[in-house]
Amino acid sequence: MTKLTRLLPAIALFALIALPWVALTAQEAPDKPEQLRVQILSVRRHDPEAYTQGLLIHNGFFYESTGLYGKSTLRKVDMLTGEVLQQTELEQQFFAEGLAKVGDRLIQITWQEQVAFVYDLETFDKLSAFTYIGEGWGLCYDEADEQLYMSNGSHIIFVRDPETFQEVRRLEVLRDGDYVRNLNELECVGDSIYANVWFSDDILRIDKQTGRITAVIDAANLLTPEEREAIGHWGTLNGIAYDPESERFFITGKLWGWMFEVQFVPELPEGYLTPTPLSR
Repeated sequence: MTKLTRLLPAIALFALIALPWVALTAQEAPDKPEQLRVQILSVRRHDPEAYTQGLLIHNGFFYESTGLYGKSTLRKVDMLTGEVLQQTELEQQFFAEGLAKVGDRLIQITWQEQVAFVYDLETFDKLSAFTYIGEGWGLCYDEADEQLYMSNGSHIIFVRDPETFQEVRRLEVLRDGDYVRNLNELECVGDSIYANVWFSDDILRIDKQTGRITAVIDAANLLTPEEREAIGHWGTLNGIAYDPESERFFITGKLWGWMFEVQFVPELPEGYLTPTPLSR
């Protein structure tokens, strides 16, 4: 009897033990975030002086929150032309941040002032205000679970009650085992939260129950190098809205002159060229 023959029973036993583990490992592989890119479908005008902090779509209009002290606003914007149709200005001591629609109200958070303003959706009349602890960056509302999701620039997304603004729970967002910081503007879509990452060209798709990143979307192709240089250091990607009617996303940034209608794809089509307006 050879050594190999004597070892066959042991090899068989090892295989029986190891195979289930190998199968489990293979099943876990799909947990790796999907890698996606931005395909531009159309380019529209956007106010180049708008320091975009929050963006959403309702009934065929953009609703936008713009920041900076002394320049913060709440706006209703024409989706095709970029014209500001309605606007209210915040007092100079407030730096506006994320924005969410809850029923017939708009909720706009502030950066360091720890105040969230509540407006009438139609008139922009200020109805009330909430207070909270810490900074406010991004905000979105999920109608299915009737909860608000809020970022503060860390790796944590805070889940809040839309009626009281009290914290309900927290999501910790990790990428390859490390905390993902600088989570900024948020958009709630189905089972996911889409998050801009400040000073990054990445948009993250996050499972709203677990905080797991399910996709990383590369949006580096939106601006040309010349446009990036002209906008400057602070003109970062920020502002993402989903239109359920067209099932398309719209993306812009702080001080960007363009609003991009996009879809997220695994690879850009061969021969892909960025569609641009004549004046771009």
